[in-house]
Amino acid sequence: MTINEQELTERFMRYLKVDTQSDPLSNNYPTTEKQKDLGKILSAELKAMGLNAVELDAFGYVYANIPSTSGKKNIPAICFCSHVDTAPDCSGTNVKPLLHKSYNGEDIVLPDDTSQVLNVRDSPYLSTQIGNNIITASGNTLLGGDDKAGVAVIMQAVQYLVQHPELKHGDIKILFTPDEEVGKGTAKIDMKRLGAEFGYTLDGGEAGCLEDETFSADAATIIIHGVIAHPGYAKDKLVNAIKIAGDILDALPKTEWSPETTEGRAGFVHPVAVNGIAEKATISFIVRDFTTAGLTEHHSRLKNLALEIVAKYPGTTMEYVQQEQYRNMKEVLDKHPQVVAYAAEAIKRSGLDVKTESIRGGTDGSRLSYMGLPCPNIFTGMQNIHSKQEWIGVKDMMKAAETIVHLCMIWEEKS
Repeated sequence: MTINEQELTERFMRYLKVDTQSDPLSNNYPTTEKQKDLGKILSAELKAMGLNAVELDAFGYVYANIPSTSGKKNIPAICFCSHVDTAPDCSGTNVKPLLHKSYNGEDIVLPDDTSQVLNVRDSPYLSTQIGNNIITASGNTLLGGDDKAGVAVIMQAVQYLVQHPELKHGDIKILFTPDEEVGKGTAKIDMKRLGAEFGYTLDGGEAGCLEDETFSADAATIIIHGVIAHPGYAKDKLVNAIKIAGDILDALPKTEWSPETTEGRAGFVHPVAVNGIAEKATISFIVRDFTTAGLTEHHSRLKNLALEIVAKYPGTTMEYVQQEQYRNMKEVLDKHPQVVAYAAEAIKRSGLDVKTESIRGGTDGSRLSYMGLPCPNIFTGMQNIHSKQEWIGVKDMMKAAETIVHLCMIWEEKS
């Protein structure tokens, strides 16, 4: 199987130049209209490939279908999914992708900000790409490989399947989503319109990685009600809610229980925003663990810590609000072991070793799994995501596209 490297490279770099950054503060769907700009390009390209039932809907979702080429009638329809938006953590405007041919292992100084230097010391995985082509941004922006790499890989696999109708597969569903980076990637999916039984997100890192487990995730908000008084006559009356919020933040552990101090399977509590005035202040947190029981423990600990602080200030009160965001996909995938097993077989057929990993985060697949579409995550090669030093190896992307094609055939073979 030969995936066209030049075509994949050009496709990916073309997508990278489209600004699709999502907005966590927006209540619109999609959160930014510019995400549809890439959706329009993808829809047009899918139609040009000859796919039927291609649709870009009002919410920014792109749906498409590759009809079955098999005479079998019992092949489950499978979906391949990636998100078009890029993270709000780093600018995604005026991305200038740079192709570095036959990487030689030396430091790469990004030209638009020479303080941004990509090297093997800080990015050890670069050493696996010596002799291969890699792609970076220019230094002022993120690259956007998360997840335009997944988008490009899926599109290239679609192109290959269309060009090789002799390959046997069932119905293949294609789904591109907006707003994954701000936690709204599945909010408006029409599951009936999608019509798939099982799925795979292409949103992972190193070649060969297969992720079947994510964090379970909640949001938590602490709302502090102070005691307001005119500041000129506030002695023994005013209790400033902003200062109480500061005390709560200062009471958080400094050496554990945070993203910057944990790894592996350890969960955390992470303050992400503070807002308020003297009368009322709020602290927003994200809460993460691989188990629901772990989430419960984190909430209890955080709430009790805050209550102890607030109790020191007579007349003040506190509210604690928790909201479910997503749950560990493994709880669903363990009920459908063939979904992960077939992906592992496809990776092996692509000539790679399988690395089964857990994600210290989530994907659209987390929610999709609980929406009736068991959906593990497959590698694309993306590295240093959400940063100006983001990069990707083209060979890894080619292997990801090859894995998709093998997966399509494996589902047909085993049905």
